[in-house]
Amino acid sequence: MISKVDEKGRILIPKKVRDSMNLSEGTLVSINVEGDSIIIKRAESAADRYYGKFKVKRWPRDLDEVIEKEVIRWSD
Repeated sequence: MISKVDEKGRILIPKKVRDSMNLSEGTLVSINVEGDSIIIKRAESAADRYYGKFKVKRWPRDLDEVIEKEVIRWSD
């Protein structure tokens, strides 16, 4: 399958591929470059990975966003 990069750098993943990988809006993916190839893999969210491992009164609405902000804060 061939897809085109648009003016904003977006690439449409064909429906057949999205369906076979169970990708829908909001699904997290990791993107890596290996030589002249771009590798896109389904990524597990931090919320899914850590759900049930900590006793908390209330999970943040978007745990991945919280973790991303903390990583940025730590790196400053």
